[in-house]
Amino acid sequence: MARKKKKLKVIPLGGVQEIGKNITVIEYEDDILVIDCGLTFPEDEMLGIDLVIPDVSYLTKNKEKIKGIVLTHGHEDHIGALPYVLKDINVPVYGTRLTLALLENKLSEHGLLQQVQLNVVKQGQVIEIGCFKVEFLRTTHSIADSVALAIETPLGVIVHTGDFKIDYTPIEGEPMDFARLAELGKKGVLLLMCDSTNVEREGYTMSERTVGNTFEEIFMKAKGRIIVATFASNVHRIQQIVNASVQFNRKVAVCGRSLINVVDVASKLGYLTAPEGTFIDVDEIDEYPLNRIVIITTGTQGEPMSALSRMAASEHKKVEIIPGDLVIISASPIPGNEKLIFRVINELFKRGAEVIYESLADVHVSGHACKEEIKLIHTLLKPKYFMPIHGEYRHLRQHANLARELGMSPENIFVTEIGRVLEITEDGCKLNGTVPAGRVFVDGLGVGDVGNIVLRDRKHLSQDGLIVIVVTIERETGNLVAGPDIISRGFVYVRESEDLMEEARIVTRNALMKCENKKKTDWSTVKNIIREDLREFLYEKTKRNPMILPIIMEV
Repeated sequence: MARKKKKLKVIPLGGVQEIGKNITVIEYEDDILVIDCGLTFPEDEMLGIDLVIPDVSYLTKNKEKIKGIVLTHGHEDHIGALPYVLKDINVPVYGTRLTLALLENKLSEHGLLQQVQLNVVKQGQVIEIGCFKVEFLRTTHSIADSVALAIETPLGVIVHTGDFKIDYTPIEGEPMDFARLAELGKKGVLLLMCDSTNVEREGYTMSERTVGNTFEEIFMKAKGRIIVATFASNVHRIQQIVNASVQFNRKVAVCGRSLINVVDVASKLGYLTAPEGTFIDVDEIDEYPLNRIVIITTGTQGEPMSALSRMAASEHKKVEIIPGDLVIISASPIPGNEKLIFRVINELFKRGAEVIYESLADVHVSGHACKEEIKLIHTLLKPKYFMPIHGEYRHLRQHANLARELGMSPENIFVTEIGRVLEITEDGCKLNGTVPAGRVFVDGLGVGDVGNIVLRDRKHLSQDGLIVIVVTIERETGNLVAGPDIISRGFVYVRESEDLMEEARIVTRNALMKCENKKKTDWSTVKNIIREDLREFLYEKTKRNPMILPIIMEV
């Protein structure tokens, strides 16, 4: 009898051909290990959607096989979907101290903190999860306590880099563990999954410390109040703002709920340090001269409800932008957000503030590796197979080209998509089949109850508006008793379009007369006739297609 082949499956359920909602499944026989579980933010056409999380129906179906979830770091696109997923799939979660502390905040908001088993691991530690041995390797990124993973499976070692950059002078802790990566490369790496975000950028990412030097220069020259906008999770950046503030004898106030949370957690755990009395409440800023104040805030992407956007629009309850303020935007625009950010920058200038942003000074460096750093990782690990992750399709394709340039055989490189199964056996490696994967929309308290049809309707309403036609009909005879009354929302203003509305009433009456011959009429047919006749009429008159809702009342 033929011996059954051992199969190792690697299935990305998110994070390939997209930036965000990173989640990867490693499966061997009856054991499943999940790496990360993140969210992404809605695109412009996703009207009213708050968050987008991965479709984990494959995991729900196989939940008895899942032995644990391991986390690489505490960014939203790696941990943000966990509160939604852990409601259905309650399994142990493993991560470093800061990562789990940030997750705890989220779980307590969702009332899940008592139910979920969180296990703190240290950089360098090895733990057993099912048939897998997972080693947490020290890396550097734009958040403290980030790790790469070396996963020992029955068929060989898989290395998942997580998000990383190579920073030889990190703000906190030590540089990446190159010695261990080289050891793993020597022993042999079966599969490498590597961050592709900045693969198109030549050279190296600058060290986080260069931003600190820029802050010092800017703070030294600043005469008035300084407001710095940064990503809430970038503890290293916050630390450098605090260092520069202390150096130039300024107090620091923090604005924005997510930022207050992170500062609180990072200070408690010792990842953020400041002399006693450095931080003050935002209510106390008026008690100090303007040249003694630094405000750290959220809103680097011009998000409409963020603290910086509200300040720019003079809608913030506690901070009013005044001439002489210096605003530093310490982040680069996420593609697609440029318009929002520049709108905020324009408003800040209008209020008399001076604004420094990335194109004017080195006030931001990326947390992701550029081309030369990625080459170093490939050269140290020398993997047998390679799957680029964490990037749009162009990033994955460019990363595959880079691996080829480094001497990898094209048939050992797999550019994949979410839901595709990468199957590794002793005989080789191939893409084999798919599992359900996709996007689940979170809208308010509803998870997954808004689908493409609802979004299509929202888009239709937003573009063309709505017309409601109300008619009252006698049940016995089918005669018109009252109406048609027309209500217009987002299409035309009824009072200013009396003639158009009167003609629309006539069209509706004529449509009803077509149906009068059939006394006991099926109302859905009548509604369709009204809808079609009105649609034609309104399009002819206005070249617009509002959503038309006929309402028939029987008496």
